[in-house]
Amino acid sequence: MTLALITGGGIAGTVTAMALQKAGIDATVYEAYDRTADGVGAFLTLATNGLAALRVLDLHTLVRDLGFDTPSMSIGMGGRSLAEFDFGDPLPDGTVTQTVTRAALYTALRGEAVRRGVRIEYGKRLTTAASSADGVTATFSDGTTAHGDLLIGADGLRSTTRTIIDPDAPPPRYVPLLNAGGYARGLDLDAEPGRMRMVFGRNCFYAYVVHPSGDVWWFANPRQPRELGRDELARVSWRDKLLDLFSTRDGPAIDLIGATDEIFAGWNTYDFPKVPVWHRGRMVIIGDAAHATSPASGQGASMAIEDAVTLGKCLRDIKDVPAAFTRYESLRRERVERVVKQGKRNGDGKSLGPVMRHVLPLIFTLAKPSPSGMRWMYDHRIDWQEPAHQTNS
Repeated sequence: MTLALITGGGIAGTVTAMALQKAGIDATVYEAYDRTADGVGAFLTLATNGLAALRVLDLHTLVRDLGFDTPSMSIGMGGRSLAEFDFGDPLPDGTVTQTVTRAALYTALRGEAVRRGVRIEYGKRLTTAASSADGVTATFSDGTTAHGDLLIGADGLRSTTRTIIDPDAPPPRYVPLLNAGGYARGLDLDAEPGRMRMVFGRNCFYAYVVHPSGDVWWFANPRQPRELGRDELARVSWRDKLLDLFSTRDGPAIDLIGATDEIFAGWNTYDFPKVPVWHRGRMVIIGDAAHATSPASGQGASMAIEDAVTLGKCLRDIKDVPAAFTRYESLRRERVERVVKQGKRNGDGKSLGPVMRHVLPLIFTLAKPSPSGMRWMYDHRIDWQEPAHQTNS
């Protein structure tokens, strides 16, 4: 049986292992961290296109039970709503977009992968890899090696696999926004549970959604023109910073901050407008390693999951590994780069100057933006039964 080495045990890596298993390919996942990383991360939305890809692997109900329904969103300023949108049509069984903690999502996916027989090794940080006629040999920081028929880099934004494939690969692009947030408790907001509310504050964009329990999950995106280093980020008093940015005229932002016991330690935003080389020989990259998108797209996890299922199809149907990688890239590149562009536009739109704050309500009134404009993103579906060489990009 063909053996795939997968570097990275996050969402992309574990779903890829299960997609390959469905395609009849054995896989071992090599995760750089140990299990103590399980609690890391905030929350995300998993859109219907990502859930549809999980459905191919009989995983969407697992994820649906972790989070809560988030079928729609509104955009507004202060307490005023300017427009409302749906996050795509429900799946045939009624499943809609879900909001879930990142830790719960990848912990559940990893647990299911292990239950299905996927082998995961921890503390294995890739340092180098070399292709040969009969496969790929990976070397890890602890001095151990592994040999397989192919290597899949699901190792994220700072991917080592990407630089092994292409030493001239560009670095991530800094998007001048920070990310912070938390879980507010004890508030009684006039807001429908499950409707994501995006709000343009006078000095900062933020969003919140009421959990069915009554807790409020929220995030904020302070503008930050200069990229901050890790030490600088660690020195920021996030509660004070956010309180300085908001006022009572910005809706419930001040209340959300005050009702949150622990503010997420903030982090920088990055994306990849274009990664020129995705594969070489028997090595390939997927997910954030190939096309990290700003969180403003709401599609990072969904794009990784779509990658995993598409790559599994290609390796199932095209026995020549480099040819399968080429087909995978042809099916994915245009779509993911369009998502990255959309995420960048969304992020840029969060930084409103004083003129745009006055003009924006008029734009929404006159333009009447329609949810159908985002159908290309949410309506994407992968037909597992259709041969990969016949699938349209």
